[in-house]
Amino acid sequence: MERSLLAPEILLNSGHKMPTLALGTATYPMPPPHQLTSILIDAIAAGYRHFDTAASYGTEEAVGQAVADAVERGLIDNRDEIFVTSKLSTKDTHRDLVLPALKETLRKLGMDYVDLYLVHWPIRIKQSAELFNLREDDMLEFDVKGVWEGMEECCRLGLVKSIGVSNFSCAKLSKLLEFASIPPAVNQVEMNVGWQQQKLLEYCKEKRIHVCAWSPLAANGAIWGSLAVMDSPILKEIAAAKNKTIAQVALRWIHEQGGSPIVKSFNKERMKQNLQIFDWELTVDELCKIQKVPQAKVYRGERFVFPEGQYKSVEELWDGEI
Repeated sequence: MERSLLAPEILLNSGHKMPTLALGTATYPMPPPHQLTSILIDAIAAGYRHFDTAASYGTEEAVGQAVADAVERGLIDNRDEIFVTSKLSTKDTHRDLVLPALKETLRKLGMDYVDLYLVHWPIRIKQSAELFNLREDDMLEFDVKGVWEGMEECCRLGLVKSIGVSNFSCAKLSKLLEFASIPPAVNQVEMNVGWQQQKLLEYCKEKRIHVCAWSPLAANGAIWGSLAVMDSPILKEIAAAKNKTIAQVALRWIHEQGGSPIVKSFNKERMKQNLQIFDWELTVDELCKIQKVPQAKVYRGERFVFPEGQYKSVEELWDGEI
């Protein structure tokens, strides 16, 4: 396999390396497990070495199976060649639930460790809650200090190489850093040319926290998604001038900002195209044009907001960083 097809790696503050492009596995409708496993094996064959899953996605087993099958087929030598990110469910964000939740994730993956384990949201809900139909009485208090102690325990036990967070504002990161013995290696957030996250990026660079970008194309095609990226006249013009796809320009922009995009195409051709963003650059003029793309956050998290809940408004959930 051509080395050029593999994404470059970045050194995290944990001392571990992470490939700077991941294939995400949160998708709706979900393909049957065997079909998803087959797609992920195709991705490994194409050069993907980083897979992003989560307890709440229902894809951990398919990821684990794909990695095992890829080893068996000789596509990779061993599991260590693949970087696996998974996430703690909002139902398990409690000091005593973190380690059992990670052990269940490892069981589903069929692995001894995950490379990166993230607190999925700064939210806690009841075990009995329906994830996509939350009621006010499902919401519990999220104790970041207790949860992070559980995450650090997982790290010290060697069950995870790096720990981090997802959907944390600068304010929430700042609070976490006040008491963390092990700082978060990653903050995974919504980031794309239509939501550029400049304040958060600068803060994370200063604190040596790497930013991973979910919805790098603004969830184009999802029910809640936006066409802000794929229909952007600015990106269309740059893509035409460079003989690249709009998606490639959007992903390259994230890479040049120091972030790592999490792509989610299961189409073989687009999978290959998404890996072809590392051997060319955007010009200063093109970067200036991209700065002018209108800004709007697509996923605001309204479903976590209740009059009597921990977060009484969307502004409170994001600490005004919207």
